[in-house]
Amino acid sequence: MRKEQHHKGWNEIKTNDSWALFKIMGEFVNGFEKMSAIGPCVSVFGSARTKPGEKYYELAVSVAKSIAEAGYGIITGGGPGIMEAGNRGAHLAGGTSVGLNIDLPFEQHDNPYIDGDKSLDFDYFFVRKVMFVKYSQGFVVMPGGFGTLDELFEAITLIQTNKIEKFPIILVGSEFWNGLLDWIKDAMLKMGNISPNDLDLIQIVDTEKEVVDIIDSFYKGNILSPNF
Repeated sequence: MRKEQHHKGWNEIKTNDSWALFKIMGEFVNGFEKMSAIGPCVSVFGSARTKPGEKYYELAVSVAKSIAEAGYGIITGGGPGIMEAGNRGAHLAGGTSVGLNIDLPFEQHDNPYIDGDKSLDFDYFFVRKVMFVKYSQGFVVMPGGFGTLDELFEAITLIQTNKIEKFPIILVGSEFWNGLLDWIKDAMLKMGNISPNDLDLIQIVDTEKEVVDIIDSFYKGNILSPNF
C-alpha cells in the first residue's frame, strides 16, 4: 500500500511540473512582448536594503539620471533600495523607467517611480533574469547582496562562454568592489580558474560620468539590439 501511495504522490508531482510549463511560457511571452517594444536600456542592480539619503542610494539616482539623459531607459528589479533609486533617476530625467518585479516573502514591493505601463511581475527568478540580460545594453552594479552578485556573475559567465554578445558591466563603488576584484585576481586567476582577459569584462568606477562615458564609448558606431 505504501508503495502505491508513493507512486501516486510522485505522479502528482510530475503532473504539476508539466502544467507549470504553461505558466513559465506565459511569463516568457508576456516579458518578450513588452520588453521588445521598450528600446535600448541599461539595468541597474544593487541592494534592496539601501535607504534614501544613504551614499549609494543617492549615487544610484544620479547614475540612472545621467544614463537616462544620455538616451537609455533604465531597468531595475522594481523594488526598494537601489532599485527604487534607479527608477527614480530615470523618472527625474523623464526617461523610460522599467521594473521587473518578483514576488518575495520579504523586502519586495513595487516602487512608485516605474512607468505605469512598464511594470512587469514575475514568479520565476530565471525568467526575470533572462529579461535583464536579453534587453539590457549594459549592467550597472551598485553595492548589494547575494542577489546582486547572482546577476553580476551570471552576466559575466554568459559573456565569457559566448552565449551572449559582450556588453558593459560596470561596478560602481570602488571601496565596495575592490576587495572582490582582488580576490578574483589572487585566488581565481592565480589558480588558473579564469583567464587574464576575463578581468576585462568588468570595470570599477565611482562617478556617474564614468558610467555614461563607458556605455557611450562602447556603443559608438555599434548597433543597439537585444543580446540573444
